[in-house]
Amino acid sequence: MAFFSIIIPLYNKENFIENTIQSIFNQTFQSFEIIVVNDGSTDKSEEKLFQFKDSRIHYFSKKNEGVSATRNYGIEKANSDFITFLDADDYWYPTFLETMFANISKVPDQKVFSAAVELDTSKKTIPAQYSISKTNEEFQIVNYFKASIKESVLCSSSSVFHKSVFTAIGNFDTKIKSGEDTDLWIRIGLVYPVVFSWKILARYVYDAKSLSKKSEMGNKMDFSKFEEAEKTNSDLKYFLDLNRFSLAIKSKLAGEAALFNHYYSPIDLNKIGWKKRTLLLLPAFALRFLISFKTFLANLGFGSSVFK
Repeated sequence: MAFFSIIIPLYNKENFIENTIQSIFNQTFQSFEIIVVNDGSTDKSEEKLFQFKDSRIHYFSKKNEGVSATRNYGIEKANSDFITFLDADDYWYPTFLETMFANISKVPDQKVFSAAVELDTSKKTIPAQYSISKTNEEFQIVNYFKASIKESVLCSSSSVFHKSVFTAIGNFDTKIKSGEDTDLWIRIGLVYPVVFSWKILARYVYDAKSLSKKSEMGNKMDFSKFEEAEKTNSDLKYFLDLNRFSLAIKSKLAGEAALFNHYYSPIDLNKIGWKKRTLLLLPAFALRFLISFKTFLANLGFGSSVFK
């Protein structure tokens, strides 16, 4: 049996899928199966994929249902004890699987593993910025919420999970069309610590057409399912409030006043800081100017998150 099951949800990525697949075959650790689930692509993604002739690729095709249902389908088909995801427009550096295997071997009682990533902007590639201090050259075991105040230490293209994690906390929520990964990370973070490697082993590739890279106000994740947990978990509360802040700003920009109030009302304004409190009070036109400036700085490498 292969050590890793690699799940790739594929939807209209004809310009990226070859590099993504090749980054897997370039791995220094070769015990894996690749489960590609075509979510109703209408471009030449399938044709590009079929150029690879390797028995470790298991291909499935279904009607378009969205990335959550597609990843869940892949989880059902996975044969290995350790499951990892790779978006069809991202890719791994050659030692990703080798590093994950080494860390799993060193702390076999742990179930959740990840590595640092670098992020494409429209202009430049920059390393993700994390809210934890580096205390170990190899890896450190971290609290998900404390470690993800800036960028999440779990990413859909740089994380590995023992399959028992999904049995315990469930799969991706198919009702959520934007933020489905964050919803899963929160549920995981409530139960499991994360073994985080500081090595940059994956690249989150910029694709202007990708749904996962866009902001959709409809069908956003529902924080109400965590209301009871955040009453007694201050780390979770702060993490959720930062996400509420982000969504409140996006709601104001979209002209969604009711949605703005929905996200704004539960925020503990005393904890998020005066800068964010000020931003929440600004009119949409002022926010657009500031975001344009922040995006400009991000493209130059000065910070990578516009909304946090």
